Amino acid sequence: MGDTPAPTRHATTGSTLRERWDSVRSRVAAAAERTGRRADSVMLVVVTKSASIDQIRELIGFGQVDFGENRVQQLIQRAAAIEEFAARRRGLGGVAATGAGAPGGAGSAGAAFPAVRWHMVGTLQRNKVRKCIELARLIHSVDNLRLAEEIQMASMKRSEPVDVLVEVNVAGEKSKQGVAPAAARHLIDQLETMVNLRVRGLMCMAPLDGGTAAARATFERCRELFDEIRQRGIGDGRFDILSMGMSADFETAIECGANLVRVGSAVVGEPVQTDADSDE
Repeated sequence: MGDTPAPTRHATTGSTLRERWDSVRSRVAAAAERTGRRADSVMLVVVTKSASIDQIRELIGFGQVDFGENRVQQLIQRAAAIEEFAARRRGLGGVAATGAGAPGGAGSAGAAFPAVRWHMVGTLQRNKVRKCIELARLIHSVDNLRLAEEIQMASMKRSEPVDVLVEVNVAGEKSKQGVAPAAARHLIDQLETMVNLRVRGLMCMAPLDGGTAAARATFERCRELFDEIRQRGIGDGRFDILSMGMSADFETAIECGANLVRVGSAVVGEPVQTDADSDE
């Protein structure tokens, strides 16, 4: 079909997309409950970097509304394809929902189609900012003043400020983006002076090595930093998002205080790369 790019093939997982999505949601709920929080206090963002358009449509049909992309170009393509599909559904008698997640099969005409919220979870290049802010509900990866200034300039004509998270390289890994923890407060103070930008919280990633113990130590340090900054009254109460945890460690992240997790392969499956796969 014209609106559907060639899907990425996935290795056999022995489970359906619905089963994996349900399993992740159950694990999110259980981890939240272990910390004395409600299941709905943690937002699940499904990262669709290696998902097909059909999988995204299915997930929307299940009620998933928050999706994350690593690259702006792919975000543009995915958002356009989903919007075109939603428009056709409306033409067939469906009603686009404005809230979070009306259930119903993605392929049944007349069923409500939830409004999708896109997140930019990967590194954002300054020359891609203008296109990104047109689509992304939340940018997770602001880690320097020059990028923030570019967002500020690009959003001058918007009626609402752009919501962003400050990415912190808690583990100090050279291979990762992110501001050093000691510099995070100063960067946030600078961002607070920008009227077109709203700092909503922090994002971090666990180190590649060290297993669960290293991940927990990283998440706990990020939570401490988050609490320290929030106690200073940053954002007039809107500094309230702690984005930590991916497929391998989201339960640990929730136990350490995350209220947003970014889960990809645990839901959409592991991609199988071949010579025919295109690299964006």
